This record gives sequence, C-alpha cells and structure tokens, in this order.
Amino acid sequence: MYNFPEDVLKRAEKIKLLLLDVDGVLTDGGIIITGEGDEIKIFSVVDGMGIKLLQRAGVEVGILSGRFSPVMKHRARELGIDLLYQGELAKVPAFEKILREKGLKEEEVAYAGDDWLDIPILKRVGLAIGVPNAWPPVNDFVHYVTKKEGGKGAVREICDLILTGKGLWGRYLEGYLSL
Repeated sequence: MYNFPEDVLKRAEKIKLLLLDVDGVLTDGGIIITGEGDEIKIFSVVDGMGIKLLQRAGVEVGILSGRFSPVMKHRARELGIDLLYQGELAKVPAFEKILREKGLKEEEVAYAGDDWLDIPILKRVGLAIGVPNAWPPVNDFVHYVTKKEGGKGAVREICDLILTGKGLWGRYLEGYLSL
C-alpha cells in the first residue's frame, strides 16, 4: 500500500473528475511512427485497471491532450472514457468548458500533467499531480508527484490515491480477494 500524505488524501476525497494528459502521463512520452505513418503508443494495462476502478467508484475520467492521436481515441473508447479533448494546445479554455458542462468546481477536479502546457491547469485544480519524468519546472506546481513514471503505472497510482482518499481502496481490494 502507498503511504500518501494526509493533506493530499484530503484533497483526493473531494475529487469527482480525474483529467489526464496523454504523452508522458498515460504513456512514457515516446511515439513510434511506422513507415506508413501510423502512430503507435504503449499504454499500461495496470493504468487501465485503475481507471476502471475509479469509474466504478463514480469518479469520471477524462483526457485533455495537446496532441491529436487516433490511437488515444481508440484507447479512450476501450476504457469507456467519453470526455476526450485532443489537439488542445491552450488547455485552459477546454478545462473551463468541462467545468461548465459538468457543473464542477475546480477543487473537485484532479489533473495529471508533465509539461509546460499543463501548468495553467495544475495551478487551478483541487489535486494537481505530476510524474517523475515531468519536464522542469512542472512539478513545482503540483500537490503530489507519483512514484511511478508516466506510462509505467503512474495513472494507477493516481487512481489508488483517489480511491484511498475516498476510503474505498481497501474495500475494493477485499472484494477482489474474495472472488
């Protein structure tokens, strides 16, 4: 079990929406491009499981990315993520639109990012999360930096953090142990 800081858990308790950047958070930031020009990304299966657990707990998960990727559209569909904003180099207008449409306050949103484009949102959300592989000085603006790197379990750690803050992590684990 993780040893999350108490102040971070208090923030996590209020979260109703987790927004994720893609490259560097859901992936390790690498992109493979085939000779035909097709893009390949590698996603962590444990991240996907964390997202499904979080959704089961009633926390919506969305994607807010500066790049457009057909691969991400496919992965979002696989995970049941309907809130998908891609090609958003200026992320704040999309973030504000999401808040309005969902009727959420900033403190009810967690955001995970790794690059300068993410800083304006990290400064506003209730739970700002960085990854160890973030570009400097991104992690100066977060409440928590994951132990796991982007694309290698960071999102699962974030989901476990939110579930723990809501008092659900142990209950979910017990449910799986009793199967």
